[in-house]
Amino acid sequence: MLDRTVVLGYGDVGLRVRRHLPGWPPDAPRMDGKVVVVTGAASGIGLAACRRFAALGASVRAVARDERRAEDAVRQIREAAPTADVRGLGCDVASLRSLRSLAERLSAEEERLDVLVNNAGTMPDQRQRSPDGHELMFATHVLAPFALTWSLTELLARSAPSRVINVSSGGMYGQHLPPGDFESEASRYSSKKLYARTKREQVVITELWAEKLAPRGTVVHAMHPGWVDTKGVREWLPVFRAVTGAIVRSPDEGADTIVWLGGAPEALKSTAGFWHDRRTRPTHYLLGASGDDPRNRRRLWQVCQSLIEP
Repeated sequence: MLDRTVVLGYGDVGLRVRRHLPGWPPDAPRMDGKVVVVTGAASGIGLAACRRFAALGASVRAVARDERRAEDAVRQIREAAPTADVRGLGCDVASLRSLRSLAERLSAEEERLDVLVNNAGTMPDQRQRSPDGHELMFATHVLAPFALTWSLTELLARSAPSRVINVSSGGMYGQHLPPGDFESEASRYSSKKLYARTKREQVVITELWAEKLAPRGTVVHAMHPGWVDTKGVREWLPVFRAVTGAIVRSPDEGADTIVWLGGAPEALKSTAGFWHDRRTRPTHYLLGASGDDPRNRRRLWQVCQSLIEP
């Protein structure tokens, strides 16, 4: 009932109720010695996830758009966990060149990578391009997680069992995988529509990565945090924020399932899940059980692979 009402399930009511239902999974255990990388760590859900990972003892690498924002994130994380091992890393995730530099730095400086959280997101009012010329939301939500996972595959495998967590959105339920037009060049621009569409693409990429990385001991999951009061929501969706103000979740509540997936042993028992409030959910409610065309799914992978090759 909570799932199908959406309003109750995606708001803070859903999380509070589920926490008191039988079968609510226990919190993640301590993560001492684990290394966690989180993109979009400057504010909102990403910053909250970093704080909670640090509180569990993990070594946190907070990735933000530039070094200044990254260092500000480090300061805020240390306010919550003063003894934590936290480092800030500047990276414009919409830039493939910047992503390659980040991956090279992580591979050179880190002996292990236990958890990669692809959280960075954007929703511009008008069509914008990445430094490489790609539609900005496609570059941020699809290409960036694809490229970072691709570049860090060996480091993740070295740390197996390891985890990749892609932060998606429940909005993806309203979109199909677009046949052949993954950057929506043929569509009239709508920030909400393209945001949801790229989040659908992100979930498909999650499932394909899960299949490829399973033999190497890395699980790959997607999740959606519900309706969360973040800076992005306030800037991009002010009307939505005003309407949902009474039930919107805090960033810490939005980060709950991210941190649980990053540390709980239950998350290693499966791969390719789409999670909400510590439970797997269907990836298609409105579009039918058949899902997206397998040929189109393969084509999305091929396009991403061709675009990230230097």
